[in-house]
Amino acid sequence: MNQTELLRFLEEIGARPKKRLSQNFLIDGNIVRKIVQLAEVQPGDQVLEIGPGPGALTEELLARGASVLAVEKDPLFARHLERFQTPDKRLEVHCDDILRYELPHTRYKVVANLPYHITTPILEKLFECPFHSITIMIQKEVADRIRAKPSTKEFGSLTLFLQFYSTLHSSFTVSASCFYPRPSVDSTVLRLNSRPLPDIDPNQLFPLIRKAYQQRRKTLVSSLRSLYPNLSSTLEALHLSTKARPEELTLEQWISLAHLLQM
Repeated sequence: MNQTELLRFLEEIGARPKKRLSQNFLIDGNIVRKIVQLAEVQPGDQVLEIGPGPGALTEELLARGASVLAVEKDPLFARHLERFQTPDKRLEVHCDDILRYELPHTRYKVVANLPYHITTPILEKLFECPFHSITIMIQKEVADRIRAKPSTKEFGSLTLFLQFYSTLHSSFTVSASCFYPRPSVDSTVLRLNSRPLPDIDPNQLFPLIRKAYQQRRKTLVSSLRSLYPNLSSTLEALHLSTKARPEELTLEQWISLAHLLQM
């Protein structure tokens, strides 16, 4: 729906966008179709949609023949999503907070315009369950961190976390003008594909990474000295500089480092 249609719908149901829920609604049908195309949604697909709001994505997903599990926190929008119900009942709506909702252990394609203020917690929750792919609209700044290369200021623990669970398939930028109300920043749509998990317990790996990134301007030897006083020799065994900083290590190097430190 375009802005005129959206405003008419909001007036009909007595709704106003809620800033606390990061409710910025897509008003560009071309972007909606491009998102669903990027997700490669096919007839018969099981799709999990988070925060559908007025339902622009929901309608397009159903039109592509998918079965949609929609989790919407706002009771008013959740109730009115039922207007998209298909004769064969391919829409299932749950009025719930996605962070509290118990995700089904089914390999869904996730398609969502995520609330910007809780993007990372939602991604952490999504990675707890199996998935085919995750196609999400997020703040461009966060997407830049996800897509960052080693030895850049954007490369960090979030980058490594996403690389551990997924591979970046493709992405595109969306102007703030494509939303109502208009946000103060541009957005990016990313598609992440599932990948075989590395051979290491994430509970062993990520506390180490987070500890190092708490003082990312320091060398690893300095920031991790209290935990690993002999870290210099471990880095040398991996052919890494003893002056290396956190953002200089790739995911594979972090995994190798964590393995050696646990020996």
